[in-house]
Amino acid sequence: MALEGVERTAAQIATLAADGHWHRYSAGPGAKGPRFYLWAWARIDTDDTDTTGGCRWLLIRRHPATGELAFYRCYAPAAVPLLTLVRIAGARWAVEESFQAAKGQVGLDHYPVRTWTGWHRHITLAMLALVFLAVLAAGRPGEDPQRVPLTLPEIRRLLAVLVLARPCGIEEVLRWSRWCRRHQAIARRCHYQRRSQS
Repeated sequence: MALEGVERTAAQIATLAADGHWHRYSAGPGAKGPRFYLWAWARIDTDDTDTTGGCRWLLIRRHPATGELAFYRCYAPAAVPLLTLVRIAGARWAVEESFQAAKGQVGLDHYPVRTWTGWHRHITLAMLALVFLAVLAAGRPGEDPQRVPLTLPEIRRLLAVLVLARPCGIEEVLRWSRWCRRHQAIARRCHYQRRSQS
């Protein structure tokens, strides 16, 4: 990509960013508190074949502890502030988490089929199961602020224990779920508090 008429790699552009160009912003909430990174951006040139206009940037994310860099090539029809690009880049985590949940909770990636029809049926049922779990989790208001709301893995575990096998009574299973979610809420508060102080 070109920066001020000179072809450079994204890593070369990142080395040109002075300390004053890095801004600490959160990419969104994480399991252990806000995901803070250092962000910089550079306006990059368009090539001669581009007729769409608009603005293009190289958005650079640096991990504050490890210094690991990640790059995003951004476009907007008009100029936007850095924080807007950071917020949009952070939204990709929700998409990735959804795919991870689909793989881990409903077996989206476990299809031993060889035909398109079989694959299509498997993917459709897996996505339907994920929607079912998500609706159950979203439709259940947080009954106790001292507990984490029901999550997809917890609902899946409860369904497996209550529907497929009952090694103990329903009250015992629900008591264990309440206890577990209460301790998760305490851990989340501690993580958020620690992250917010740093």
